[in-house]
Order: sequence, then structure tokens, then C-alpha cells
Amino acid sequence: MGKMINKSLLLTYLYLLIYIILSSGVILYNKWVLSPKYFNFPFPITLTMIHMGFSGVVAFFLVRVFKVVSPVKMTFEIYATCVIPISAFFASSLWFGNTAYLHISVAFIQMLKALMPVATFVMAVLCGTDKLRWDVFLNMVLVSVGVVVSSYGEIHFNVVGTVYQVTGIFAEALRLVLTQVLLQKKGLTLNPITSLYYIAPCSFMFLFVPWFFLENPGMEVSQIRFNFWIFFSNAICALALNFSIFLVIGRTGAVTIRVAGVLKDWILIALSTVVFPESTITGLNIIGYAIALCGVVMYNYLKVKDVRSSQLPADSIPERITKDWKGEKSSDILRSDSSNDNNRGSSGGNNSGSDLLNVDEEVPLIPLSRLSHVGRTQLSSHGV
Repeated sequence: MGKMINKSLLLTYLYLLIYIILSSGVILYNKWVLSPKYFNFPFPITLTMIHMGFSGVVAFFLVRVFKVVSPVKMTFEIYATCVIPISAFFASSLWFGNTAYLHISVAFIQMLKALMPVATFVMAVLCGTDKLRWDVFLNMVLVSVGVVVSSYGEIHFNVVGTVYQVTGIFAEALRLVLTQVLLQKKGLTLNPITSLYYIAPCSFMFLFVPWFFLENPGMEVSQIRFNFWIFFSNAICALALNFSIFLVIGRTGAVTIRVAGVLKDWILIALSTVVFPESTITGLNIIGYAIALCGVVMYNYLKVKDVRSSQLPADSIPERITKDWKGEKSSDILRSDSSNDNNRGSSGGNNSGSDLLNVDEEVPLIPLSRLSHVGRTQLSSHGV
């Protein structure tokens, strides 16, 4: 029994390690490819299209050829009103996020990403899926102040890059809220593979228009080299990140992946200064990011407490976190939350769009509330 527990725990930490490595690797790899100082491929829309095209092709083979998962019942009305808007904002968030790599450092981008809870909360309130609460609002103010302090301490501050990154964050936040509003309204459940199957091709087509006018003319006259293996391996890393998150949440829960995400951010900030020596971190950067992180942690604590107080009153939050990190399959907070979506919707309750915070902004297409349920079901059916 003890050996089985140790093996399960070891496997859980192995998945977490793989997630942290892949997530950090994708970000650093994208920066290296796009940066004029390194590989010098300054076409972020093209890179995003490569990711979407590759993911769409892989998803097609997994769904239609190998039949790993079954496609959902997708009508034209659902595709037009749900998939297209979600794909548009997903493509926009990746496009703007990748463009930011041309102007600002990886470390500063990670610090700006602390604004994600703020953006999601604002969009949720505006869309009517969350209510304005003072305790959450004060946390958002704390996060915002931290990001402002961190920005003030940035030596190589660039307005264009900052605007691109912040715009990408708000586009991602709107996509998360739309995913909740539109897909849950239609009762549609997508796992990572079916998400890629439907959303990746649509995102590719959405990106084609700006690519044709903004990047295609420059690519025709430039002497940019196109290395097949560089872009192929880059696309594989991005796709692998999707599935690593799928596996991690399947073994633990949203609390664990969020804690791992915070750890990954600190590692990535430190690692980026080694990989890209021109990235300089100041003391004010660290202080500002630490302030923002306190706000993010407090915000996550409030959201976990809200859900667990109604779903799992017997267990305290520290006990649940401990169980998650020990590899025990505790009930995922967002899975519990999503199980009551219909009840809350009919009663007019507070169905928080901010509960749909992504574990990682780089690749995942679906909210944790959907991912956790599907991940656990499929992983248990495969005997993981």
C-alpha cells in the first residue's frame, strides 16, 4: 500500500515538473524565435498561425482518424454564436501576447500577467456573470498597485509592448467569460482535444486576415530564414503543454495547478534573466510583483473559500491543499463549482466568471471547470 502511494505521489510530482518545464519552455522558446537578437523571426501572427494550424491537424487525426475522443454535437448555430467569438478572442490573446515578446522582456511579461485575475473579474462584472464585491475589489486594487510598481521599476519599459501584453490579457479574460456564458448556456462540454478540433481551425482563419495585410508583405521582401525543425518543435511544445495541464489536473486539482503556476512564474522570471542576459530585474520589479502576487493569492483564497464553504464544509482549505499536494484525488474546487451551474443560473446566483481563470495563458483553450471533470473521467477510464 505504501509503495502504491509513493508511486502515485511520485507520478503526480513528475506531471507537475513536466508542466512547469513545458510552460516555461514554450514561453522562452517563443521569445527566442521572435526576438531580433536571436532567431530573428519577428512575425508573431505567423508563429501563432503555425501553432493553430498544427494543433488543428493533430486534433483532426485524434478525433476523426484515431477516434481517441468523439466529436460533440455541433450545430451551425452553436458554431456561429459560440465557437467563432471564442476563437476570435483566443487568437487575439495569443497574437497580442506573442507580439509583446518583440518589445519587452519575458520577466516583465510574467509580472504583467499578474493582472489576469483583475481582467477576468472586470470582464465578469461587465458581462453580468459576477457581482462586484468589496473584498475581491480590494484584492484587485492590490494586484494593480503591485503591477504599477513593478512597471515603474522596469528599466527597459516599452509602452507598445506593455499595451500589447495588457490587451492580450483582457482579450483572454473576455474569452474565458464568453466560454462560460456561451458554452454553459448551450450545455456544451469540450475537452482539450475537441477544443482544439473546433477552435484551432477557426482561430487560424481569424488570424489569416491580419496576417495577409500586416505580415505577408514584409515576409515577401525580407530575408527571414524558415527552419522547419525549429517551428515544428516549437508547435509540438505548445501542444504538449495543453496535454500536460490536462494530466496534472486529472491527478490533483485546480489548487495544486495554481500553486504550481505561481512557482513556475518565479522560476521563469529567474531563468529568463539567465537565458536572455539583456533582461534586467530591479529590486522595484520584485517588490511590485510580490505585492501583486499577494493580491492574487488572497483572491484565489477567497474564491476557493466561497466554493468550498458551500460544497465541502468539513475540510478546511489548508487541509485540501495538503491533500492535493499529497496526490490524493480531492474534489476539484472548480469541478464542484461547475456541477451547480444550472442551479445557480436558475436561481440567479453569483456564477463567477473569475472562477474560470486559466492555469496558463499560453495555450489552454478551456476553463478549469470543464477540464477537471473531463480530465478525471478520461484519466480514470485509462487507469492512470
